[in-house]
Amino acid sequence: MSDPKVIEPIAARGWPAAESEALGGWRLYASRGRSGRINTCWQDDAPGLPPQEAIEKVEAWYAARGFPARFKVVEKGEAAQALIERLIARGYASHTPTLTMTAALAGEADPQIGVAGELDDRFRRVFADAAFGDAEDASERLEALGRIREPRGFAVAEIDGAPAAVGVCAIEGEWAGVLGMRTLADYRRLGLGRRVFRALAAHAIKAGARRGYLQVDADNDRAIALYERFGFEREGLMRAYAWRDGAYVDSLAMARLRLS
Repeated sequence: MSDPKVIEPIAARGWPAAESEALGGWRLYASRGRSGRINTCWQDDAPGLPPQEAIEKVEAWYAARGFPARFKVVEKGEAAQALIERLIARGYASHTPTLTMTAALAGEADPQIGVAGELDDRFRRVFADAAFGDAEDASERLEALGRIREPRGFAVAEIDGAPAAVGVCAIEGEWAGVLGMRTLADYRRLGLGRRVFRALAAHAIKAGARRGYLQVDADNDRAIALYERFGFEREGLMRAYAWRDGAYVDSLAMARLRLS
């Protein structure tokens, strides 16, 4: 098993927010407020403050940006369980369970899949069109992809000269994260996801990476099955914790009072 204290900071840098700030061992990330992981507080270590005070500071930080506070908690260890209990007591509810998976990398280049170091219009078009029908969400995610540090790879698979599927790898030392996998609806079930994945792995290996990580919704059985075929194993579960309906309104007002 890989240590979450190693993987989680690498994963955060591989999916970079527009803004970040440290609160002891907690990391606060914000962008436009839509995509979960880049608008969420991650806990790498203790915050260096009493837990209740730390939570209030997180709430105030996000309130200053007009967002609800959200926490991403890796469900491992007594500290994580204690934080979960405090958040639930304060009016938070869990959502979006996410698996972290890791494996030794293996792949090969594909002549029909180009992997470049920069985003291009073909990639942007496929990514936006294959998103969840939310142009603002797609725009925020594309901005985050553009912030990934080099070395990196943006893969585009074509069918009859038309871009059909895309994916990204973020490389840091021996680790490479695979993310941003999208396939246009008309080209699904053709094996493009598998081919893009293997092309990205080959690109990462060429750049010096040896191990891969990814984070996937825990209920995405199709994607998980694909990654398991490439040897990826489930490392751990994390959940986001956000305000229940109604609780956020009252707590946002209190957070703003603390800022005034």
